[in-house]
Amino acid sequence: MKSIRYKNNQQENNLTRNIAVIIFVLALSACKTLQTNQTPALDINSQDAPLTRVVEATPPLQVCHAQPAPADPESYWDAWQRVSYQLSLNVPDNRRVRAQKSWYVNHPSYLKRVTKRAEPYLYFIVNELEKRNLPLELALLPIVESAYDPFAYSHGRASGMWQFIPGTGKGYGLAQNWWYDGRRDVFLSTHAALDYLSYLNKRFKGDWLLALAAYNSGQGNVSKAIRRNKKKGKPIDFWSLKLPKETKAYVPKLLALADILRTQRETNIAWSEVSNQPYFTRVATQVQIDLGLAADLSEQSMKEFYQLNPAFNHWATPPEGPHYLLLPIEKAAIFERNLKTIPNNERIAYKRYKIKQGDSLISIANKFSTSVTLLKSTNNIRGNNIRAGKSLLIPVASKQREKYSKSNRQRLLAKQNTKRAGQKTSIRVAKGDSFWTISRRYQVNLRSLASWNNMAPTDPLKAGQKLVLWTKQPIKHAALMDYQQKTRKIHYKVRNGDSFARIADKFNVSLSKIKTWNTSLSRNKYLQPGQSLTLFVDVTKQF
Repeated sequence: MKSIRYKNNQQENNLTRNIAVIIFVLALSACKTLQTNQTPALDINSQDAPLTRVVEATPPLQVCHAQPAPADPESYWDAWQRVSYQLSLNVPDNRRVRAQKSWYVNHPSYLKRVTKRAEPYLYFIVNELEKRNLPLELALLPIVESAYDPFAYSHGRASGMWQFIPGTGKGYGLAQNWWYDGRRDVFLSTHAALDYLSYLNKRFKGDWLLALAAYNSGQGNVSKAIRRNKKKGKPIDFWSLKLPKETKAYVPKLLALADILRTQRETNIAWSEVSNQPYFTRVATQVQIDLGLAADLSEQSMKEFYQLNPAFNHWATPPEGPHYLLLPIEKAAIFERNLKTIPNNERIAYKRYKIKQGDSLISIANKFSTSVTLLKSTNNIRGNNIRAGKSLLIPVASKQREKYSKSNRQRLLAKQNTKRAGQKTSIRVAKGDSFWTISRRYQVNLRSLASWNNMAPTDPLKAGQKLVLWTKQPIKHAALMDYQQKTRKIHYKVRNGDSFARIADKFNVSLSKIKTWNTSLSRNKYLQPGQSLTLFVDVTKQF
């Protein structure tokens, strides 16, 4: 009798929950119609989407009022369903939203792929949003930002799932060094992103659309647009502001995704189910540990390991921390049990290296994929001087380099070796080169050149650095050498009446390059006759 009563109670509970869900869906369909005017706008989509000009007329604005979730969040079987029943932002039925929605609807395979890619991270993100009482729509933001790819790197130097630029990342506690990039740390970057979004929401007085616009283009741009509209007596809502094209499409993308998720059962749009259960947990390592060893101790492949630990640039965790890893819940106990068998001083491997004539700490560190700081701390070296014939203890990876498939080096090689249309050519960066000068020299697209080398156009280049480029026509070896043959290093002695601008004009070089070539001199100081400047000039041009 006890089991029969339990079944009856369970059936009653299920029936009650189903009725609540039906009532909630019906309530969402009731929308209040308002009139609004919008101007045609350019729509900038993600890398998977083409540029589209929107020209259709704007219908009335529809504002849908969300209702409380019908059941306890933990009772959902699908985390995306958990999000869909707690959406709270109003979605207008205007041109800009419809254009984005149309693109997503017409690319169901993309939606299915990126919503599935969220699987390891979604439960954690949704939980954090609910703890902070933030809109559940923000769980969709990594789709817009990075397609839920923690290794994403944009042309604007933004990195990680939440696409932090270097300065903002550091401002929110995300360390970036040789070993580690916190912008790709799944745990810390999520907390930083929600902190930043909360700040922006407060900064713009609770207006989430303005906060999201500021997250994309910077709070300064949004504030400037607001001040501009105020002066002209115009509305200061998101839809009325003059913002960058990318930002004007950015917010509609999020709202379009929210609307698709809310109505997916009605429209039968593909959306991957993601288990509404915790996927990972944090496990302490106490000290630096080789990533290959950590993967072995947790009985995972390197590919599985990197999925939750994308922040590490090389073969080990940073010597100074953070000393933790994210592991699937079912692997955590296995890892902790196996880790106890490895003493702290054996969690990275060492080899003895005899210093050769001409060696330096930097050259040795580069040779063994380690850092000067770690070499010095391991060998108790205070300065930078080392002596030939002496030996160093070198921290080394336990596996071959290619096994660390998501290290900076291996990701770069994978990108450079990707087959593309045209002729592949490898070049070495010359002193004073930038992506812009190289793109002009070889007549290739600036952003493409940076992308081929897993970089952003604004990233600095180092002399001697190897780059790969693809051209429609093969570049002959003579053409590759042409630049070096025509360009010569000269030492110019300053004369009476000379200035930086006059010298730059005389030798057809830029002021910024003269400054780069002569870092000991300040452009703010007057040049003195007799001073020597280093210049790299095209000797085929007349001066």
